[in-house]
Amino acid sequence: MAQELNKFSRTLTQEVTNPAAQAMLYGIGLKEEDMSKPQIGIASTGYEGNPCNMHLNGLSVYVKQGVQANDMVGLIFNTIGVSDGMTNGNDGMRYSLPSRDIIADSIETVVAAQWYDGVIAVVGCDKNMPGAIMAMARLDRPAIMVYGGTIRSGHYKGQKLDIVSAFEALGKKFAGNISDEDYKGVIQNSIPGQGACGGMYTANTMASSIEAMGLSLPFSSSYPATHEGKQEECKKIGAAMKKLLEMNLTPAEIITRKSLENALTVVMALGGSTNAALHYLAIAHSAGIPLTLDDIQTISDRTPFIADLKPSGKYYMEDILEIGGVPAVMKYLHGEGLIHGDCMTVTGKTVAENLAEAPDLDFEAQKIIFPLTQPIKASGHIQVLYGNLSPKGAVAKITGKEGLRFEGEAKVCEHESEIIDALAKGEIKAGHVVVIRNAGPKGGPGMSEMLKPTSAVMGAGLGDKIALITDGRFSGGTHGFVVGHITPEAFEGGPIALVKDGDYITIDANTRELTLHISDEEMAARKAAWVQPSPKYTRGMLGKYIRNVKSASEGCVTDEA
Repeated sequence: MAQELNKFSRTLTQEVTNPAAQAMLYGIGLKEEDMSKPQIGIASTGYEGNPCNMHLNGLSVYVKQGVQANDMVGLIFNTIGVSDGMTNGNDGMRYSLPSRDIIADSIETVVAAQWYDGVIAVVGCDKNMPGAIMAMARLDRPAIMVYGGTIRSGHYKGQKLDIVSAFEALGKKFAGNISDEDYKGVIQNSIPGQGACGGMYTANTMASSIEAMGLSLPFSSSYPATHEGKQEECKKIGAAMKKLLEMNLTPAEIITRKSLENALTVVMALGGSTNAALHYLAIAHSAGIPLTLDDIQTISDRTPFIADLKPSGKYYMEDILEIGGVPAVMKYLHGEGLIHGDCMTVTGKTVAENLAEAPDLDFEAQKIIFPLTQPIKASGHIQVLYGNLSPKGAVAKITGKEGLRFEGEAKVCEHESEIIDALAKGEIKAGHVVVIRNAGPKGGPGMSEMLKPTSAVMGAGLGDKIALITDGRFSGGTHGFVVGHITPEAFEGGPIALVKDGDYITIDANTRELTLHISDEEMAARKAAWVQPSPKYTRGMLGKYIRNVKSASEGCVTDEA
């Protein structure tokens, strides 16, 4: 019904009530025979300033060719992107998470205003993908996501490198464990060209899980950006979109409770980014489907962590393609009863039908994906913690390699730059629980990622000796004993605002508790003395964000009253 309504409304506007619209379509080069064809908006997040996005405008041209070849009109438009890798550790990171909602708003705006019959989003970096899916859910017109692909690994002196290697090199420099020559060599060789960050970081997490959810073609998340399969995928999108139009198959039939569970199951199995928790809460909100942190915990509890992928493991996303890609992983999970096979996908087929011809995992020939009988961790690595430090929830990334419990004295940092300075001065000691606060969605603002601090900690050799907690968030490239998304955030008077140096803190992944060891009376006294800081911005995009954004436990959405 949505497709019929959209097409009817566009035709009515252009041909009856607004002849100028039809005249303008002639003005852009369409012919009379094009006027009755479906118009497909092709949203590209391409721009030259970021390896994740630098090639996307080129891929969009291939998508348009496929659309045109299937007797439809393809119309490319652009939306924004922000490089997480380039903004990490500086104030530009304040714009990263907000960019997700700007992307969603802008795609919704263009497609709805122009009455396009369908939308194809060509996306790369972390926030591009959830932003595009949020828009698709709001619009509910036939829609497909095309992932720009993972980057190939860099190489230096026989070592494979990626973006995290650059940050970890900084920590080694602070610790005096790397020469100036090798430091420069790592920086210059970590990123060899186009594509999104190469481990199971946020971009590859979202691409893999969105494929599992059914909104991209099989193997979309597996092809590296430079693989010939990526161009072929783009050319096939037109035929897939035509089928969706013929079936009138929209995101409302694809994004369901079951398909969200499929997506989150793949996140847990592959050891994906904690950012997935934020993004799937937001996607579910856009689709009108109830989803909470506790629901995410339930999926984590029943899904073993079975992938030896970066950042905590050995392998990269490019290695997944060699063993059968994400479809092979999904086929195994489906066979073990962890994936719902009856969910519809953009192929016009169900998950089970798509997986029928997918390759099988060979556990003897490859050691990237482990069998469920020998998991890296028996349950998922994403753990939702509650306690007097996080009464409305926090999200921890616990792979098991860093242990399941940490106790120590608080070392409070009001900004992530303070931990970098403290590391350089040797002030961060084994046993510290480093607290980085005023980094939440309102207080940051924008809920900055802590990739630079955590990578520097790893490089300094303290990764298994300290813990780090924050009301900000972490990159998918983060590993170590870390807890983020603490709510309420410090800006709103959450308990993290009340922590003092030397306070004793316990993080327990077994009981899923985050505890500040002070009395209720002391907590109340500190709260009574607390004064809310002034917002860092009152105007512009960040000022609007502070006024509108919901908490991390609500997905940081900005379109809810």
